Amino acid sequence: MTSRWPSPAKLNLFLYITGRRPDGYHNLQTLFQFLDYGDTLLITPRQDGQLILTTPVPGVATDDNLIIRAARLLMAKARLAGTLPPGAGASLGVEKRLPMGGGLGGGSSDAATVLVVLNHLWDTGFSLAELAQLGLQLGADVPVFVQGHAAFAQGVGEQLTPVDPPEKWYLVAHPGVSIPTPVIFGDPELRRNTPVRSIEKLLKCEFSNDCEDIARKRFREVDALLSWLLEYAPSRLTGTGACVFAEFDTETAARQVLEQAPEWLHGFVARGANVSALHRVISGQAECW
Repeated sequence: MTSRWPSPAKLNLFLYITGRRPDGYHNLQTLFQFLDYGDTLLITPRQDGQLILTTPVPGVATDDNLIIRAARLLMAKARLAGTLPPGAGASLGVEKRLPMGGGLGGGSSDAATVLVVLNHLWDTGFSLAELAQLGLQLGADVPVFVQGHAAFAQGVGEQLTPVDPPEKWYLVAHPGVSIPTPVIFGDPELRRNTPVRSIEKLLKCEFSNDCEDIARKRFREVDALLSWLLEYAPSRLTGTGACVFAEFDTETAARQVLEQAPEWLHGFVARGANVSALHRVISGQAECW
């Protein structure tokens, strides 16, 4: 029987780059919060040991798809630990709502949902901490989706401290372009020396994103989108882009601005959530959207 599981989007409410590491990666301080909006994973257990992707992505080899990679990683770990049930497999598909390359964490969230749900369905017995460590092999954002709680992140994004920022309403908009992360992190003008600060201090400061100036400089669509949104509410880039978001105290205020948006603006309204929808469903506190 096929079950439906949420893969929520995330926002980086702030993102600061505090240094560049010898391996080329960057040290960050960022604040992750989930949205009550995202993709939906369709998972059907199998008894023949196979992992089948039912929604292939054009131009992406099945072996490179994060959903399949996550399932294979969990299967290998469970087999090594002796906790994989005989014949355990799954058919895996996704109903996509989140744009690729948008900075909303869609691929990472999908991978995390696969790890958490298959661990649950196969009863392989791994803790969230173990699954998060496994997910780190798939991407720096995967652990926060596995842990399922809004978090202050440091390092490359894997050092997580749970926090509970206000759950505001957001108008999230896509400028119609995709921004490859290396384009931002490889720009010589990117600010990489923001001072390291405590989460207590950061929460008292006005939030910003060190990647935003580069995104606006290199992608005129991002600049135009932010310029328009800033007329109505505090707005900024999420992650390395390309999506931007404006924050509001009420759903009504957010929807009023979306209704006034020019035709070229494609967006949605969602509420911030400090507990992931996936974890609310797993615990029986909510149904899948």
